[in-house]
Formats: sequence, structure tokens, C-alpha cells
Amino acid sequence: MYSLRLVSLIIISAVLLAGCSDQPQEKENYFSGRTMGTTYNVKFVSDKPIDTVALQHKIDQRLVQINQLMSTYIGDSELSLFNRAPGQQPFTLSPETALVVAEAMRLGEMSGHALDVTIGPLVNLWGFGPTKRPETIPSDGQIADAKALSGLDKLTLEGVVLTKTIDNLYLDLSTIAKGYGVDAIAELLIDYKFTSFLVEIGGEMRVAGTKLNGESWRIAIEKPVSESRAVQKIISVGDNAVATSGDYRNYFEEDGIRYSHLIDPITGYPIQHNTVSATVVHASSMTADGLATAMMILSTKDAQALAEEQGIALMLIVKEGNTFVEYQSPAFTQMVTIIN
Repeated sequence: MYSLRLVSLIIISAVLLAGCSDQPQEKENYFSGRTMGTTYNVKFVSDKPIDTVALQHKIDQRLVQINQLMSTYIGDSELSLFNRAPGQQPFTLSPETALVVAEAMRLGEMSGHALDVTIGPLVNLWGFGPTKRPETIPSDGQIADAKALSGLDKLTLEGVVLTKTIDNLYLDLSTIAKGYGVDAIAELLIDYKFTSFLVEIGGEMRVAGTKLNGESWRIAIEKPVSESRAVQKIISVGDNAVATSGDYRNYFEEDGIRYSHLIDPITGYPIQHNTVSATVVHASSMTADGLATAMMILSTKDAQALAEEQGIALMLIVKEGNTFVEYQSPAFTQMVTIIN
């Protein structure tokens, strides 16, 4: 009796073990490429065979499509065609570009126009656009002329129809388009039924699920120093996006003065305050991208007030003398887990 039971148990165990060996094994896949003048990285966990070459080709095609819509560096992009169109002429956008413009305008209003996607003339004047750096610092008169060509009040969007009130209004979506690209790739992975992934374009990032080992995705916030790459903090954000904006990489110096690529739409000059880095956590990478820029344009006090009023998950790094001081909004402390 015992021997029969033992044999039966051995047979059942063998069947179960055989069944387990046939279970699909999870694998972490990774690939990278170039887009929007920078790099992208994609990681995802799958429990079934996947043609990563075909998937990356689809991702590359998607990013090319977005660039063709929203890049100011492509002469025949949808955005470039709008920028060359005359004022008062309704221009029909693709639904995608209209979505990004609408969100940029919403965030612009929310931030008191700290985020202003019409400041292309000022960005170009200061040499941070496709026209590169000026040979001399712009004069007050040149800045005033460029400001006269800017302003969200000169732009109206009705559905997918965008109209500018003046001829030379120049729309620049670089402060939000990378984030939209991250969201687009994340949605593509979701369409493939992947639930654990990391998507990053030029530092803007969106994550979901966990890594292959079951741990949460770890995201490093860079220490805001230009001479080296060091980590200020490591965080985990759940199924959310993270965007960081700073003035410590993209700038130039002249006569001992540092000029940031972040232009204040109100003054027309590069920002001149002590906030050196702003990190925003949000479900949408597009929204996080735009908000991080707005928080860098605003003064430290105004950024803190806006974050607390709107429930924005914000971390600021502020330079005080030779040290860095952190501010974390209530929403940030609720949404984010500090790893280190």
C-alpha cells in the first residue's frame, strides 16, 4: 500500500515538474537608439518570445512619425509648416500635435505663462534653437522685439485648428514633445500587453510594473553639477513618469556670466535664480516634462506654491552658497519612495 502511494506521489511529482519546466520563462529585454537629437532606452519584461528587432523597428517608426509632426529641426514637419504659415490663417493640425499643443497651453495658463511654447523667437535669439548661439549677447531692443512676437495670447486652438494672430509667431514644443514621445512608446508596449517596462528619452522616463527580479524600477536624480555626473537621490515612483529640468548642462558663459537655455518668457532673459533642478512625477510623461520646465522658470517660492496648490509631485534642488538644499512637495512625499 505504501509503495503504491509512494509510486503515485513520484509520478504526480514528475508530471508537475515536467509541467513547470514547460512554463514560459520571463526575460528582461533591452534596446536603445537615437531620436529627437538625443538617445532613447527601452526595457521590458516578457514571458513569451518576442521579435525585439521588429518591435524596435516599430518604435523607431513611431518616433520618426512624432518628429515629423513636432520637430522644429525638420523643415517640412507639421510644426515648421505652421511656423511659416501667415497669421490669421486657420491651420489644421494632426490630432497628436493638437493634443500636445493643448496640454502645453493648459500648463502655460496654470503656471502663469512660465511655460510658454511660443517663445521660439527668444530661444533662437539666445542661440538655443536651430539657429545656434548668437555671436553677441542680444540687446534689450532685440529682446523686446522677440517678446513682441511671443505670447500664448497670440495663439488659439479650437479642436485641431490652430490659429496665430500675427505672422511671425513661432511655436516650439521642445519642452514637452520628448515627454509625449515617452508616452507614445509606453502606450505601444501596453498594446503588446507588456505590464513591466521602462521607457526613457533624453532623461524623461516612464515606468510600470517591476524589474525581472521583482524589484521596483530605480530612478536616479542627477546631482546638479556640470563638471561630473553624480547621483543626488535614487527614487521609486510606481507606475508613473519622471521628468527633470535643470540649468547645469545646457548653457554658455560670456564675460563671466552664465546664460541658461531656460528663458523666462516674462523678462526675455535666461533664468537667474537659485533653483538648479526641478523633478516632477506624474502619470503622464508629457505633463511631467512640461511641468518640470515651468517649475525651473518660476522662482523657488512660486514653484513651491504652485506645487502645493495644484497637488504636483515636485522636488526642487536649490543652491544655497556651496550646498544644495532639497524641497519636496506633499504630493512628492506621498507618491515617491526614497531608495537612497
